Amino acid sequence: MGETELREAYCAYAIILMALYWCTEALPLAVTALFPLILFPMMGIMDASEVCIEYLKDSNILFIGGLLMAISVEHWNLHKRIALRVLLIVGVRPALLILGFMLVTAFLSMWISNTATTAMMVPIAHAVLEQLHGSQEGKDVEEGSDNPTFELQEPSPQKEETKLDNRKVAPVPPASKAKQNQEQIRFTQGMSLCVCYAASIGGIATLTGTSPNLVLQGQVNSLFPENNNVVNFASWFGFAFPTMVILLLLAWLWLQILFLGFNFRKNFGFGEQVQERKQAAYQVIQTEHKLLGPMTFAEKAVSVLFVILVLLWFTREPGFFVGWGNLAFSNAKGESMVSDGTVAMFIGIILFIVPSKIPGLTQDPVEKPGKLKAPPALLNWKIVHQKMPWNIVFLLGGGFALAKGSEQSGLSAWLGNKLTPLEQVPAPAIAFILCLLVATFTECTSNVATTTLFLPILASMAQAICLHPLYVMLPCTLAASLAFMLPVATPPNAIVFSFGGLKVTDMARAGFLLNIIGVLVITLAINSWSFPIFGLHTFPSWAHTNTTQCLSSQVNSTGPRP
Repeated sequence: MGETELREAYCAYAIILMALYWCTEALPLAVTALFPLILFPMMGIMDASEVCIEYLKDSNILFIGGLLMAISVEHWNLHKRIALRVLLIVGVRPALLILGFMLVTAFLSMWISNTATTAMMVPIAHAVLEQLHGSQEGKDVEEGSDNPTFELQEPSPQKEETKLDNRKVAPVPPASKAKQNQEQIRFTQGMSLCVCYAASIGGIATLTGTSPNLVLQGQVNSLFPENNNVVNFASWFGFAFPTMVILLLLAWLWLQILFLGFNFRKNFGFGEQVQERKQAAYQVIQTEHKLLGPMTFAEKAVSVLFVILVLLWFTREPGFFVGWGNLAFSNAKGESMVSDGTVAMFIGIILFIVPSKIPGLTQDPVEKPGKLKAPPALLNWKIVHQKMPWNIVFLLGGGFALAKGSEQSGLSAWLGNKLTPLEQVPAPAIAFILCLLVATFTECTSNVATTTLFLPILASMAQAICLHPLYVMLPCTLAASLAFMLPVATPPNAIVFSFGGLKVTDMARAGFLLNIIGVLVITLAINSWSFPIFGLHTFPSWAHTNTTQCLSSQVNSTGPRP
């Protein structure tokens, strides 16, 4: 065995070892992600200095900067204000209530952690359900609230009101009580699942919404350095946001049919004699909203900075017009020297500077009476240290190191050559089968680990059969977020399951068809509006490895090949 073959075998061994540890979680995921730092230098695959650089790439900086904004939104309770305001607008009719919770959860998950969004929305949903049903189902919420993560942030005043409201609810006739209880249980299950599913679906819409999206960007930039930043915030949003909207609406229809039935007139609340209960449920949302009080200076400041951040992301290098990054900060080739990570970190640093109260000196009678103290900033390092998921930074870095090691050792090229028979298969069929495979795999493994393992292999396969690499990498990245069937598949599922009222079979039954719907929607997206956004109709020059092979394969190629 030659030196090249030996390096390929060593790299394959490292990947298989890490895959086993990630699947079994014998070690924490982030600890397993550190293996390349030890294995690659010892196996002669990469120098230690080269491996270390992969652990803090631009995608990691984008992740940290995006999370600084998310942490500030969460710290000042701005996300809860948005959620309650939307629910007040939507109302409490069953179908519209589910839609309202899904829209709010999906929107918040685009910008803050899916887990944090779910942990905030589930208690609100259960508090509303308790009033809507006028029953004792609220016990599940009280039992679940032993975990401080799941508690409603404003305590007791509304609990006293709900007790008073419960007395107003009309008694249920004994004959229909069992049927109503069954309907209430199913509605509760549907409401719980709608929150965790919407959190996973909403995360796919933005580049910073969930970690697999950043894994894709980092690996594309690592494997194809000349790609001209094809995956940026604007291009990803143009591709993924319509996908998210379609999938969210189809998920709402599916959950409505599964848990509320086909009686759409009843689902939308027409002709029902339950106005008192609806008023009580609406009162819960109103009470929560009133307890927040008027918007503070800090909330307004965070809102303004959030809007500025999103505008800067969209206009930096949008593709369809010259962005400010190309105009003001371009190199000799006219390419933007700033990235989405630069923008995120710029706004992140401002959060540590802008005060949380109207600028000016305020007296601090508690610590030092008689002395003046400047108001604290919107964000401080103690809050960041507590809420920043540092383990994901290492997990992302480990994925980038694996991708680079696969390329350096020659394993990627070897895998690509072995997959060349796939050039006889139509490209849409390849994408569809791979999406199903990834969607199945992600039910048992971390979403980040799934994308980390699959994307370098898919990139090599695409190069070998002269298929645009993004044609298979984009749908598989989205498919990694389709973790709907099992409580252990993703943290939002686990949070919802911990509240009680759900069995594994309930989640599996609802999630199975939703997985199929998700794969079909992703297949539609990759074969339609993604073509003009990413130029999928041609094999890009930055992905060429063997020009002769690519030119010869054009004759028999089908789908998005040159």
